[in-house]
Amino acid sequence: MRYEEFMIEGRNAVIEAFRAGKPIDKLFILDGAQDGPIQTIKREAKKHETMIKFVTKERLDQLSETGKHQGVIAYMAAYEYADVEDILAAARDKNEPPFIILLDNIEDPHNLGAIIRTANLAGAHGVIIPKNRAAGLTAAVARTSAGALNYTPVARVTNLGKTMEDLKKQGMWFVCADMDGTVMYQLDLKGPIGLVIGSEGDGVGRLVKEKCDFVASIPMKGDIDSLNASVAAGVLAYEIVRQRMM
Repeated sequence: MRYEEFMIEGRNAVIEAFRAGKPIDKLFILDGAQDGPIQTIKREAKKHETMIKFVTKERLDQLSETGKHQGVIAYMAAYEYADVEDILAAARDKNEPPFIILLDNIEDPHNLGAIIRTANLAGAHGVIIPKNRAAGLTAAVARTSAGALNYTPVARVTNLGKTMEDLKKQGMWFVCADMDGTVMYQLDLKGPIGLVIGSEGDGVGRLVKEKCDFVASIPMKGDIDSLNASVAAGVLAYEIVRQRMM
């Protein structure tokens, strides 16, 4: 399975994909293009909150497989996204308190795939990712998840903070990973919980962090200051598993 299999090239093809409701992750448009069809594509992208990158003709030629991109290339998600409600339903079906992993701006598809794989093995009911400035469900993510994407629902939301507020009203609470937090072994991580993991560079964003009930740190004994995001997700997810099994 290659990422390119989910590439759509050409103006009409991209407009049709949007109108058919295909999950478009990312759009590359020729910088400076202003004609009617391009304006239509931009409108559709805005309506669907799709990320747009304006690039040079050389970049589009480089990405193109057909040589007929007409100034626009779209990448379609390799998998359908779930709704947040589907994730809560998965917890209800198993008669378990919800356990959800939320990712704040993870841009590396290999990290996203690895976290989805961990989520599946740790018994999380689903993963929530933001629409902007984050990796989507590409073929690279599917490959790294080693099949977990077939079983673990991934929802994509416009505003992670607002989604957390909505979930709090349903009894969930949230813990985020940050070096400044309380050592994870000292926290009670049982019950309906959302684990929030930030990007390597910036960690969890301020607005999302403010919505968290707890901040957990992982004890570090080495000479460098942070773990890879997918490893941090694994360590914390399994502390939640350990506490649930007690």
